[in-house]
Amino acid sequence: MENLKTNLANSQVGTTGPVLIIGVGLLGASLGMRLSKLGVKVFLRDISPVVTALACDMGAGIQWDENCPSPNLVVVATPPDVAGRQVISALKEFPESLVTDVASVKAVILAEIKEARADISRYVGSHPMAGRERSGTAFAREDLFESRPWVVVPSEHTSAEAVLAMRTLALDVGSMPLQLDAETHDQSVALVSHVPQLVSSLLAAQLAKAPLESLGLSGQGLRDTTRIASSDPALWAAIIAGNGEHVAKVLRAFADDLQQVLHALEHPGSALPSPSLVGAVTLAMRQGNLGVARIPGKHGGAPRRYQEVMVKVPDIAGSLARLFQAVGDTGINIEDLELEHSPGAAFGVARLAIEPNAANLLAEKLAVKGWEIVSF
Repeated sequence: MENLKTNLANSQVGTTGPVLIIGVGLLGASLGMRLSKLGVKVFLRDISPVVTALACDMGAGIQWDENCPSPNLVVVATPPDVAGRQVISALKEFPESLVTDVASVKAVILAEIKEARADISRYVGSHPMAGRERSGTAFAREDLFESRPWVVVPSEHTSAEAVLAMRTLALDVGSMPLQLDAETHDQSVALVSHVPQLVSSLLAAQLAKAPLESLGLSGQGLRDTTRIASSDPALWAAIIAGNGEHVAKVLRAFADDLQQVLHALEHPGSALPSPSLVGAVTLAMRQGNLGVARIPGKHGGAPRRYQEVMVKVPDIAGSLARLFQAVGDTGINIEDLELEHSPGAAFGVARLAIEPNAANLLAEKLAVKGWEIVSF
């Protein structure tokens, strides 16, 4: 245990290796790539030799074997339905190592570890709030955690040194560490992650048998609301099953609001538009306005309002690069960007989010350079 304390103390100046990552899917491989670039010695272990070899080729680390030195830190990056067993196994196999997991549910894993009577002082749960709609090693990227929250979830028995080490790891990979207890974490992710995934998937499911003429009208709004519906069904089934109680509560509240709108649609008044229907829709939209206004803005700060400059972009190679260069020449920063494609058209529309006091100037300068401004 003295060696562990020494290693954890060293983590105040950065994550010290070796680090063993168990499970090298999207999160595990991305973490390995980032740590390896920082010069940390990273070992990889996965049930699939092919997946491990791919992660090694991508620069995430080197394959673990019995001759490798004992790790200072073990990161369990397996699906949540097996993460608890993997943490328990790692605590036993590496009695001097700190062990964490990066699963998106925490209470059920913590309960499993306590029941096994493992050395919980060396375990601290964590959850990087980062991901992509595509899972798997092939989609790993070393900047996945950049500027994203990384939740540190200790138990009442977790050592202070272990918590400090996990906060350091989060900072080292570019994340913003914050600390929550397991129940608060699970309640929070049910609202901001798990239910949005289900709602997006349920909406996208309505498209499965839709006529092609309807799908041909698809715009950016549909793409925005269904983007994450491409996610891995098996992985998300395991995630939501591990947080069922909190997900159910949020879904119930969502269903209650939906039922009010549905009732007004199915029972309109004698006059159209029906006052009751207009009221129900207006209330739902206003509540949505209030909710979206509370979502943190850029870099996790307070929400900010930007003005959009919409520019037509020809669908030919290099067009977007030329647009970025043209904007860069003006010295005006693009705060955010969305690219919208018109079905069947040989162009797209770039929606540039700009500080309001600079939007008119940008539109004028781009027009002078020959860019067609749709609106601003």
